[in-house]
Amino acid sequence: MSNYVATVVWTRAPDAPFTDNKYSRAHEWRFDGGAVVRASSSPHSVRVPLSDPAAVDPEEALVAALSSCHMLFFLSYAARDGFVIDRYEDEAIGEMGKNARGATAMVKVRLRPQITWQGPAPSAEQLERLHHRSHESCYIANSVTAEIVIEPR
Repeated sequence: MSNYVATVVWTRAPDAPFTDNKYSRAHEWRFDGGAVVRASSSPHSVRVPLSDPAAVDPEEALVAALSSCHMLFFLSYAARDGFVIDRYEDEAIGEMGKNARGATAMVKVRLRPQITWQGPAPSAEQLERLHHRSHESCYIANSVTAEIVIEPR
């Protein structure tokens, strides 16, 4: 099997306090291909200015990873079935709540893809089958316990 590496780096600013828990949560995600992403805790979890609302937070990243994984399988299966896609846009939404153990968790992710087709679009049944196959194949979806709902728009 494959291994995937992400390096997460946080550095305390010189002379910044730490033990008072009032330190910046801003940090970087570094990926093996060279991409660097500004990251932070969510402003829903840690107030601004300790969180950076312009950065990607882990919760958003999880939702994006689920959406991206689903999309990549969907594009592949649609192409194999002879359908041509011009645009795929998913405004995915993650919902935090309490899981069965009572712990705070991402309990539901709604994938809401809007697809522009070139030529004939699949029937409702074919579209459902494409989404089902994509969901079943998605490595990220197979790795999480949150409910994942697909709501084509």
